[in-house]
Amino acid sequence: MDINVAQLFQTINLATIMPEVILSVVGMALLLVNVFVPSKSKGYLAWLSLAGLVAAGYSAAIGWGQTIESFSGSVVLDNFAIFFKLIFVVAAGLAVLISDQYMEREGCNHGELYPLVLFTTVGMMLMASGTDMMTIFLGLELMSISLYVLAGFNRANVKSNESGMKYFLLGAFSTGFLLYGMALVYGATGTTRIARIAAAAAQMDGSNTMFLIGALLILTGFAFKIAAVPFHMWTPDVYEGAPTPITALMSAGPKAAGFAAFLRMFLVAFPTLQTDWSDLLWVLAVLTMTIGNITALRQDNIKRMLAYSSIAHAGYALVGFAAANSTGTAGILFYMLTYAFMNIGAFAIVVLVAKQGDVNGNVQDFAGLGHKRPALAAIMTLFLFSLAGIPPTAGFIGKFYLFSGAVEAGYVWLAVIGVLNSAASVYYYLRVMVYMYMKPADEEFSWVTVSAPITLALVISSIGTLVPGIVPSYLLQFAEAAVKLI
Repeated sequence: MDINVAQLFQTINLATIMPEVILSVVGMALLLVNVFVPSKSKGYLAWLSLAGLVAAGYSAAIGWGQTIESFSGSVVLDNFAIFFKLIFVVAAGLAVLISDQYMEREGCNHGELYPLVLFTTVGMMLMASGTDMMTIFLGLELMSISLYVLAGFNRANVKSNESGMKYFLLGAFSTGFLLYGMALVYGATGTTRIARIAAAAAQMDGSNTMFLIGALLILTGFAFKIAAVPFHMWTPDVYEGAPTPITALMSAGPKAAGFAAFLRMFLVAFPTLQTDWSDLLWVLAVLTMTIGNITALRQDNIKRMLAYSSIAHAGYALVGFAAANSTGTAGILFYMLTYAFMNIGAFAIVVLVAKQGDVNGNVQDFAGLGHKRPALAAIMTLFLFSLAGIPPTAGFIGKFYLFSGAVEAGYVWLAVIGVLNSAASVYYYLRVMVYMYMKPADEEFSWVTVSAPITLALVISSIGTLVPGIVPSYLLQFAEAAVKLI
């Protein structure tokens, strides 16, 4: 078969994947720098990583308002992809800022950490940009493999080893569901391109068993990635055992990437199945919110509490997904961005309060923080208020839009259940505040030192949590513009 090389190169536009190219080049350069510039402190690698993330974010942002396809239409740079890429840059940047001090304390500040974070971000970006099932799968694998290593990065810690192994085994298991589902959809439609799948599905009578099973398996695979019930069992153990900065990254970035690919696949490729999967997502959202919140009520370890909280927040986002309208979908984008600020900010405080070996990781260990370290306690209170959905924080606005989308779609009871779950979550967030302000301090928190990178992370997270709650219109306009194309 003759290949027209000129036509092949005409389909390649590197502007579409320039953020990914920048991060890949910077990541590989950091690996070489780490080898040829040996240094006990790896702080310079963190700042170089941040520079790469800022450059990647800028290269994505300048494409706003355009739709550029490349690689024969398997990758696209549109507002939807750009919005999510900026979420990934924020999540990765904040995780890098809180990593150096933690890794130094734990004695595992190896230079490979920062390239792995960048490669994880590249995978997340490919998932958001992919308009072909193979591109999405490639991004998913790149993200997952990097995260498997990062979860077990602290090799001297048994819990970290356990975390990496569990995440690898269950992640590989869920990937099998996803890949098998993609194979069945390909068998039923004859294509892996999302837009062509939609066109082929429109010609079906709705009873194609292979297509339906394939869509269900894809739903199952993505449900694992976003930690939706009943596919959430890996989350608390992995979050507890992984290094805290990596837990922070995992709670925001990969979850947003899962929703990005999930939304593009189901809203573009499977619109003919909307009635079926909306009903299924209704049930999935209720189970995820309720079980996540109820289980979080019983947790003393704050990382496990935030893990189950993360499951509940995935349920809130699924409310907007079930609605499948512009309000609900824009609410998901708004919520994923603001959730990155508030949740990673909360984990930054956890990093500061804990001692070496993640001692002092229980809720009770925050006793008296409000008296001994009032500034840190006030910032933690802001993040907890936002996670609980209390105004005037971004968490309140995000939940308001998600539940409004459900009401517009006629899912009034789903919105009611969401509000009740949000109210129930206030208990375990307030429990932390009670210990901070109403319990006597057992210790002086003399070991707490706030470095410049963590200070910057806390400032950025606080602004990202508070400002969109007070002035949400600008960010919501960008979110609404991002979802119009899909």
